[in-house]
Amino acid sequence: RVVAVSAGLAHSLTITADSSISAWGEGETGCLGHGEDRSNQLLPKKIEALAGQRVVAVSAGLAHSLTITADSSISAWGEGETGCLGHGEDRSNQMLPKKVEAWAQG
Repeated sequence: RVVAVSAGLAHSLTITADSSISAWGEGETGCLGHGEDRSNQLLPKKIEALAGQRVVAVSAGLAHSLTITADSSISAWGEGETGCLGHGEDRSNQMLPKKVEAWAQG
């Protein structure tokens, strides 16, 4: 059962009742979070890197994605060139969800 959805420019994200996250759409920038598999996904595909985390919110941006977990951790992935991922000086594209450390410091 899907409990939340977010649509970006060319990709979408969902959260299901068991907190699993799926993504589909254009995968070139890594915004789907499927690692080195940067192919376009025509059907929802689970983001394995988030398995076991209790995700409570998702947001699909222009070419990046974000999650918030129950413990208030934020992860971001996708196109990092403009700094929109929040990973500081690391402005590389992130193919997998990566914790935003600025928020982890409380």
